[in-house]
Amino acid sequence: MQECKKLIKSRFTHKQTLICHYIALSPIQTNPADNPDPCDGLEMDAVALNEEGVPYFFKGDYVFKGFGGQAKMINKSFPEVDNHHQMDHIDAAFRMHHDDDPTHNNIFFILDDMVYSYYQYKLEEGYPKNISEVFPGIPDHLDAAVECPKPECDEHSVIFFKGHDSYHFNVKTKAVEKKKFESMPNCTSAFRFMEHYYCFHGHMFSKFDPKTGEVHGKQPKDVRDYFMRCSSEGSNHTERERCSRVHLDAVTSDQAGHMYAFRGHYFLQKDKDGVLKADTIEHAFKELHSDVEAVFSHDDHLYMIKDDNVFAYTVGENHTLLDGYPKPLKEELGIEGHIDAAFVCEDHQHPSYVVSGQHIYNVDMKASPRAATGKGKLLLLSKVNAAMCGPEGLKVIVGNNYYRYNSTMLFVAGRALPEQHRVSQELFGCDH
Repeated sequence: MQECKKLIKSRFTHKQTLICHYIALSPIQTNPADNPDPCDGLEMDAVALNEEGVPYFFKGDYVFKGFGGQAKMINKSFPEVDNHHQMDHIDAAFRMHHDDDPTHNNIFFILDDMVYSYYQYKLEEGYPKNISEVFPGIPDHLDAAVECPKPECDEHSVIFFKGHDSYHFNVKTKAVEKKKFESMPNCTSAFRFMEHYYCFHGHMFSKFDPKTGEVHGKQPKDVRDYFMRCSSEGSNHTERERCSRVHLDAVTSDQAGHMYAFRGHYFLQKDKDGVLKADTIEHAFKELHSDVEAVFSHDDHLYMIKDDNVFAYTVGENHTLLDGYPKPLKEELGIEGHIDAAFVCEDHQHPSYVVSGQHIYNVDMKASPRAATGKGKLLLLSKVNAAMCGPEGLKVIVGNNYYRYNSTMLFVAGRALPEQHRVSQELFGCDH
């Protein structure tokens, strides 16, 4: 299909045109095995957050939704973009908020000289429009674009990239300032995430200052190590997992003060002295392999939940699966269904708290048989990725951030969210 779109730009014979129209109108049977894989080191065409803050990575006719998303056809979410008669890839994409209406977040796509604006996955009235109408003074056939709100930029702006040049478009006045970011590579896509700015080039990225173009720290780095659920050859597992923007799957701390954090195929272990190391889950917990759903520590054992089973391991230098495990989730904890998080607090050693969706249950670990009781509903959070108790209270992880609570009661029934903390920086000491 992409080859057909490319050929439209050249001269077609009548027969070729008919063949291409036939291909375009015929149902396409796609083989998932043939879909592009971001772990192969793809150069993304564009990257943007959707209205809910989920990153979308675009490549050709496909979009990867989230850091571990499978390839999906763009036309399933944004059909009008795919109808663009010369579309073989998206040139640039970005999300833009509106100061006068914070709830209104648009996703903009730029293809050649045309701009598409979507709100809640619907093309806004009057679009597509020529880029000169929407962003006067900005050239067409761009390489990348990213929004830069105040105070990260002096004024609310959109930065457009083409070759070695960057164009800073003032959203309010529509004035354009052209700059050269000498220390930056040419961006094939650009991305604002957690108030930081990333220039993607090939399958590498460089973190940069949107005002000056200065590249920060040891750059470039492999996109697959930080923004994808995969590992590049020769990568530093500890550095990657420490600074990864992919949310944790599960986290806990044991009575000795060691923390264990799980993500995809890897886990981080932080000892009581703050020394951090990463390893594969399969190497340390060979029966699990990957993708732990929840974990909690109780009586010097790690209880790990995956699918409908509970695995119990010894705590220490080597983790050994206890006899009789894995056991069915229903038998071990008296609950069924997907588990998002589980934790035990030191001041309540017997109950294990289990979070499933917006509901929380407690399980008396000394009871036999065990049962999930005391069902409560979380008032402020619709989704929890992981949680753990420790000397500083209860830490609840949502996406790339966590909230700290003084008690489980405040977590369940609190009327306001506490201060937000960053997982990578404040739990693992990432310096960027």
